[in-house]
Amino acid sequence: MPKYKKIKVIINPAAGKDEPIINTLNDVFYKYGIDWDVSLTHKFGDATELAHAAAVSGEYDLVTGYGGDGTQMEIANGMKGSGVPMAILPGGTGNAMAFELKIPRDLREAAELIGTSQNLKAVDIAKANDTYFMLRLYSGVAESQKTSREQKDKYGILAYPLSVVEMGRELNHAHYKLTIDGEVIEENGVACFIVNAGSIGGVNLSFDQEIDVSDGLLDVFMINTSISTLRSATGRFLHVSTNQAGLHYWRGKEIVMEADPPQTIWVDGELLGTTPLTISSVPSALQIVVP
Repeated sequence: MPKYKKIKVIINPAAGKDEPIINTLNDVFYKYGIDWDVSLTHKFGDATELAHAAAVSGEYDLVTGYGGDGTQMEIANGMKGSGVPMAILPGGTGNAMAFELKIPRDLREAAELIGTSQNLKAVDIAKANDTYFMLRLYSGVAESQKTSREQKDKYGILAYPLSVVEMGRELNHAHYKLTIDGEVIEENGVACFIVNAGSIGGVNLSFDQEIDVSDGLLDVFMINTSISTLRSATGRFLHVSTNQAGLHYWRGKEIVMEADPPQTIWVDGELLGTTPLTISSVPSALQIVVP
């Protein structure tokens, strides 16, 4: 018997995949006798409102969303601390959180997981000022340099590295001041990453295999144009042991990020604002269905 009797499904119809969503979900949920209803998003913020309303209604055993990592982030914002479990139906380009939690990227298989799994994983999220995110926060990308919807549609997962190549022609240099659990660190850089979950999505790569989405800590990476940070980043990204891999990398529960000049900040691919800001870990904020 399925663990979840009534499910709220939130669908982002603008997600990156082109597939028969409703038919697939109906086939799987009918097989398991699951009662479900669906709501569609139309603009940014809709998924958060819909998820929150479902979580506090008392009607649903589970809330799940079909879409990419941006959609999953919105749903997490609505679900955090509610005690109602969340499930992920990957429908985006990268689907990094699905990779992180070993959730199938195939829609039918992900729906089958909801019908069969008895397992939940307590997952941290992070708070940046008043916004919560699941994967990562980063600087160093101007709004004009963001990977566009047109690039994603045309190139798929390759849109991300192609954007990085384009960014390399116009690096955003800044002097960063990071206060990590009270310790002050100052470095020059072209990008700073604060990571809650390591998966990059789309391919089986991560920032660092040691990053744990349930450890109550955030991982901080600084990148600049020096050989040392490139070696450090390469060592961690490719899991190669180098004597530079521990440099320009820190961990903590709370990070205050300042930069001169102020830098544009993104969370899970969505524009947040500019520095300064405070980022903190929110341990075990979500319960997510996993294999």
